[in-house]
Amino acid sequence: MTSAPAPVLIDAHHHLWDLDERPQPWLDDPDLTSIRRTFTPDDLRSTATRPVAGRHLHGTVAVQCVPEVPETEDLLALAEREPLIEAVVGWADLTSPAIGDTLDRLLAGPGGTCLRSLRHLVQGETEPSWLQRPDVERGLAAARDRGLSYDVLVRSHQLDQAIRLAERFPDLPQVLNHAGKPDIAGGELATWREQVRRLAAHEHVVCKLSGLITEADHDSWTTSDIRPVWDELLTSFGPDRLMFGSDWPVANLAGGWNRWAATVDELLTDCGESEIHALLAGTATAFYRLPARG
Repeated sequence: MTSAPAPVLIDAHHHLWDLDERPQPWLDDPDLTSIRRTFTPDDLRSTATRPVAGRHLHGTVAVQCVPEVPETEDLLALAEREPLIEAVVGWADLTSPAIGDTLDRLLAGPGGTCLRSLRHLVQGETEPSWLQRPDVERGLAAARDRGLSYDVLVRSHQLDQAIRLAERFPDLPQVLNHAGKPDIAGGELATWREQVRRLAAHEHVVCKLSGLITEADHDSWTTSDIRPVWDELLTSFGPDRLMFGSDWPVANLAGGWNRWAATVDELLTDCGESEIHALLAGTATAFYRLPARG
């Protein structure tokens, strides 16, 4: 007899940083003053107390913030000693001719078995086809050949790059971070919807339900503001290709971990048990090859 899936919650997207150990220059933005401090796994444990569909936080995926290999090494070493962190999304210079050597070193180093995916902050690149550069594609192939996945971080106007990436790398598992950052605050979703549907047509691409509240009005958003994006993602990708993520502590700018958890709980009302499991644990477990739970 096959046992039912364990009722656990995986946070497939959060960050950690220790400002005494490693600077985070992006936090110099005056709008980010409230999160300009150190955040540790213990901070996450004490914060993430709200259950979602009766499930409490069980494991997480820690995601890089700065384009520096030493930060990835820090996260991997932390994951090796921290049971809450089950996988790491790291950074390496995809444009470097030495990308293969760098990845081999990371995978063989402390916590290297926790490295499951790479990410680059394409959202900050002004080149309109950055993901299609020959040197970037060489780096992506090196990641693929080592069994790694790729976390796609683009803004909504860059989704065409994500679509071309999916077309050119059908054998590289990809996950769209923060749903491609739809303009929830401005309400301009038509083009985003069309692009998301095109991306979702590629079955090797999945999507994170994360970072949505910081794309809404930080002070006044409600569940009603999030629902159109949620509904589109559920229709386009289906629950088996969606995963819950908090984007904590960045989420603190717009309400925090527990408020986002409560919102997801409300949005799950019409979903069945198997859909809930996929959204809250199953998709992340499969994509990031997390420990199986039965």
